[in-house]
Amino acid sequence: MKTLFLCAFVVIVSAVAAPARAQVAVDVRIGFQAPPPLVVVSPGVQVVPDYDEEVFFADGWYWLRRDEVWYRTRDYRGGWVLVAPRAVPGSLVTLTPGQYKHWRKDEEKAERKAWKEHEKAEKKARKHHKD
Repeated sequence: MKTLFLCAFVVIVSAVAAPARAQVAVDVRIGFQAPPPLVVVSPGVQVVPDYDEEVFFADGWYWLRRDEVWYRTRDYRGGWVLVAPRAVPGSLVTLTPGQYKHWRKDEEKAERKAWKEHEKAEKKARKHHKD
């Protein structure tokens, strides 16, 4: 009897939890006629430059942040789905909201320079730490 109860419990919990894991299709009206140009803003993260919304490309997905909500798609033409916060790459979550709206090449150069300086400082700190 206990085994039957335990099996029934597992089946019910699994049935209830399954819909929570499913991605929800949403009506996000962003799509591009052709693959959009992308600019590297940090290792493994690219952004669509000079666009009204922050559209990133990372880990083989296009990512869109609207307020605190994230969406993703593999197809540049659309098909966005809502994504649970835990599924968003950390490299995207740490980006300052709004920083990459209307991103321009000159900003990219400044970011790249800042990133190189950051890497140089880290390398120097590691070397100093070893000594």
